[in-house]
Amino acid sequence: MALYDAVGFWWDRGSVPREIPRASLERVVFRFRRMLPEYVWDAGVLEGNPFTFPEVKTLLEGVTIGGRKLSDQEQILNLAESSKYLMDIVKRQEFRLDKPTFCALHAIVARNEALEWGHFRGEGAETRFTPDVALGERGLFTPLPSEPGAVRLNEVFSEGVRSLEREISNPFERAAAFFLFGSLQQFFFDGNKRTSRFMMNGLLMSAGIDAVSIPAARAREFNSKMVDFYTTRDATEMMAFVVECHPSATEIHDMNPEIPGGANSSYVKHYRIEDPIKQAGPEGGVSEHPAQESGVRATVATAEAGDLQSPAFSLEEVRRKAREDWLHKYHGKAEIRNQPEHDRRSKDADPGESQSERGPGLEGDLEE
Repeated sequence: MALYDAVGFWWDRGSVPREIPRASLERVVFRFRRMLPEYVWDAGVLEGNPFTFPEVKTLLEGVTIGGRKLSDQEQILNLAESSKYLMDIVKRQEFRLDKPTFCALHAIVARNEALEWGHFRGEGAETRFTPDVALGERGLFTPLPSEPGAVRLNEVFSEGVRSLEREISNPFERAAAFFLFGSLQQFFFDGNKRTSRFMMNGLLMSAGIDAVSIPAARAREFNSKMVDFYTTRDATEMMAFVVECHPSATEIHDMNPEIPGGANSSYVKHYRIEDPIKQAGPEGGVSEHPAQESGVRATVATAEAGDLQSPAFSLEEVRRKAREDWLHKYHGKAEIRNQPEHDRRSKDADPGESQSERGPGLEGDLEE
């Protein structure tokens, strides 16, 4: 119980995998670098950021995106810079589970977004304001109050980290527990979940375990489980959710058959270059044929029966259709084409709604 008392929540420790695939430090850092655009986009979607995946890739290549708010662009760039900083300190074996590392990451993650960044609530000019976490119809979650010097928050952090290091030898369990610890205790005015996920991934990669990204397609599920976590303090389901989001989830479940779950571990679809191209047949169904001699072998991943109305389509039509399906899948609506950008944004959310009601993430609400 000492561990649970220190972090503020509990979980079924028997449901956490003990065997985790591992690799060299160089490999896990390389893989994280390769997935950087995906990680940044996933994290942005959890915050309700409207940037699409192609736009994130374009922005990370140094090209600005017209029609987007500067605050949305800065959030994406902060996530990218935080990711690069994390890779750098992990590669140099300088990552530590401590307050300086936590605050250094937060200083980048929440720059120009949080009320203050780079230190705990109460350690700066603002010493009285205590942010709530909006839980929608479930109400509000209020963390420890802000106070001058953040005395109590520092005590909670120190005791929580000591307990995690002393009582949990499993690096995966420790990393996931710290993510939930930082999210629950709300050490900062904003950006707590984002920064705590970076800390989780720093712990994982330092132990030779691949980093975890919460897929954008599972944002709603993530938010629902986090609301349950805040209201019950039971982290068992969130621990299982982190396992399912790991890139080696299927292998983890194979190595740990005693743990529950596994049904969603193959959530991400995989397409191979050998896959046939799918086109709509004469009767509206989907027919398959090998790629042509042009050497362009691809799968129209979003094409399902009846989706494509013509038996032949140009590359531009494929791109347009893919983009519409992408927006429909991840943003809940098809793209409104030939309409000014500001008009499209005005339809994305009712000005009268709160962020917790309209956005896919908790982190953009009253909390952080």
